[in-house]
Amino acid sequence: MDIREIDQYAEEMRILNLRVCRGGEILLKRDWDGEMRRNQYSASKSFTSAAVGIACREGLLSLDEKLCDVFAEEIPENPSENLQKAVVKDLLTMCLGQKEGWLMGEQRPLMEEEDWVRFCLSRPFEAEPGTAFVYNNAGPYLAGILVQRRAGCNLVDYLMPRLFAPLGIRRTVWEVDPQGFTFGAGGLFLSVTELMRFGQLLLQEGMWNGKQLIPAEYIREASCVQVDNGAEGYGYLFWRGPYNSFRADGKYGQLAIVLPEKDAVIAINAESRDAGSMMKRCMDVIVPQL
Repeated sequence: MDIREIDQYAEEMRILNLRVCRGGEILLKRDWDGEMRRNQYSASKSFTSAAVGIACREGLLSLDEKLCDVFAEEIPENPSENLQKAVVKDLLTMCLGQKEGWLMGEQRPLMEEEDWVRFCLSRPFEAEPGTAFVYNNAGPYLAGILVQRRAGCNLVDYLMPRLFAPLGIRRTVWEVDPQGFTFGAGGLFLSVTELMRFGQLLLQEGMWNGKQLIPAEYIREASCVQVDNGAEGYGYLFWRGPYNSFRADGKYGQLAIVLPEKDAVIAINAESRDAGSMMKRCMDVIVPQL
């Protein structure tokens, strides 16, 4: 695979590690910096989505449950009509009904509140859930909290036997909230190879070495367009993208891009300040060669 064009701007765009896999075989392995576990930022959300899909299969939760029921102790008195309508599915589509993002990266270190569940649910729900795409960490955080409460353990412990260990991902660290719960909206540390394996699992619709780790039907729903986001669309904590792809996408260019029509996965770790352009340039070079 000829990636001279990527080589030329890799340092400028701060691409650190790149993997391309087709048909389950690694076509390209290129490191401009050492491979190590790095913060995957919002690509972590897609792992929380996987946890939700597994929990649904295990009967721990349903996407149709109302937030006023699942978070009954933290719901404010006299909840708004919009909050009363919100369901678990709305936590996964960035259509929660809040018109601004909460628990974002620059907000969390300065927050005085320690009960982030109560904090999120006390923010205004100005729009009807399911009607307006607003990027917001509150939804995936609450989705992760729900899995943890129903499973009785944190997300790392929950996913170790169900996802991480089967993929050959050894125990890792994941950001926690002030009460010690996993922050499902970000802060999972993985290497680019581990991110690639997750992408390959998604490409295989949840099947790994003959075992269905994530329900195939859930992956199909999670990876298709659930809402209009003004671009290619958004699923259940997955972005739709060019070349009929879908992806886990984290700040500064942490990417697991799944290309079903090419039977391929592109995984990237980067420190790019223009991650959108970086992703497009990489895909425009790589995808035509697949």
